[in-house]
Amino acid sequence: MTTQNCNQDRKPQQRAPQPPVLIPEALERIAREHLGVRTLHRRGADHLDFHDLAVWEIRAALRAAYEAGAKERAP
Repeated sequence: MTTQNCNQDRKPQQRAPQPPVLIPEALERIAREHLGVRTLHRRGADHLDFHDLAVWEIRAALRAAYEAGAKERAP
């Protein structure tokens, strides 16, 4: 059996459906407050799922997420 025949016998692998990602409330709040993004869940439309953001907005959101994580880990 040639390599070409082996590849033809293989069926394309189907990806198992992924469960929806649970997004912590803190991240949703940060997205709304710092980025103007209503939800972090996929909505299936480009105008809802893609956003133009300034670097200072992204920096503020990352800082807020870092600080929220640091508060959770603090003893």
